[in-house]
Amino acid sequence: MIDKKKKRARLVGRGLYIVTLAVLIACALKVVWYWDDAKTNLGNILSMLYPFLLGLFIAYLINPLVDFFNRKLFRGIFRIKRAGISKGLSVLLSYILVISVITICLFYIVPQIVESLMQLSTFIESAQTGYNKIVDFFENLNDQYPQWKLNTVIDFIEDIPEQMEKWLKELAVSVLPKLYSTSVSIISGIVNTLIAIMVSVYMLLDKPKLINNIKRAIYAVFPEAKADRILIVSSECNKIFGNFIIGKMIDSIIIGFLCWVIMMIIGIPYALVISVIVGITNMIPYFGPFIGAIPGILLLLIVDFTYAVIFAVIIVVLQQFDGLYLGPKILGESTGLRPIWIIFAITVGGSVAGVAGMFLGVPVTAVIAYLLSTAMEKKLKNRNVEFEENHETGIISRDTLITEDKNLKE
Repeated sequence: MIDKKKKRARLVGRGLYIVTLAVLIACALKVVWYWDDAKTNLGNILSMLYPFLLGLFIAYLINPLVDFFNRKLFRGIFRIKRAGISKGLSVLLSYILVISVITICLFYIVPQIVESLMQLSTFIESAQTGYNKIVDFFENLNDQYPQWKLNTVIDFIEDIPEQMEKWLKELAVSVLPKLYSTSVSIISGIVNTLIAIMVSVYMLLDKPKLINNIKRAIYAVFPEAKADRILIVSSECNKIFGNFIIGKMIDSIIIGFLCWVIMMIIGIPYALVISVIVGITNMIPYFGPFIGAIPGILLLLIVDFTYAVIFAVIIVVLQQFDGLYLGPKILGESTGLRPIWIIFAITVGGSVAGVAGMFLGVPVTAVIAYLLSTAMEKKLKNRNVEFEENHETGIISRDTLITEDKNLKE
């Protein structure tokens, strides 16, 4: 009777697996055949689910901090036995800490941004003065050397303000509608962020229930052995993804802090604003520090050319320090990807999803590489194929003796 129940459960599981696979294949074919419609529908679905996806990402980032406070502080030091109270306090403290850090950063950054804008207005006045000097210089030069025939050059220079005014009017006409859409997007973004924070709080509080439901669904759909394998592989993928995200965040905070300290010691202005930009963009491997350097260099060029050059040198030194020492120490082999694949992930991710894609492309590619490698190793193991490496060339070849010996034994 028990055997019949087990057989029936296995048949039901296999049936569900086949139906699920057939539905997924049918959906994939429909997406390929009707790509434009699928792309529009996918965009609408992602837009609708954006607060929940953002909430999931926020919960994923804060989860290590919540676990730390739960284990070390409330259960370890304060000895709170009730899991619900301990978890709730951990979530509350984590959000208070994160929001406080963001608020303090904004408290110092916003005044510097205002100061930068005021500096920009001074730069415009200086540019006007410089423009007048250039016009006077060419007019005096034309009076002294009329044979050089500089009238065309003078007319071109004098026409610059008129052309600039015309360009600014055209820009204003095109910018006004964009300002309206941008304001609507900002309001929508604030609302979505608030919803995402609430969603992330509930996800962290209900984390055990969510995980348990996912496990039940996996074991309901797949056979036991395959379900066990799925959970093992999922755990490894989560480790790869999480180690990179958390490690890169710590690495970027350190690089941003070092940039701020060095700029403060040297006396370069706008140290905090520029260092925050450098720290955020450092989340993008390889290219991040240089992307973050561009706004800083442009800002410092307004103040002093020397500051811009010194800052560029600082970025190069920090990038080398991060790439050769700090990054490997913190991240280790968290992705397992070679540099060429990291560059590939950044390029493809950037073209698909912009800056977020450049950052997330690396851990996603690492997870895909792990899944492909696991599947390949399983296939090779089933076929009893083993390789030996040539120590001189580093190229592997099939070890025929080991493989044939195992086949004979079987």
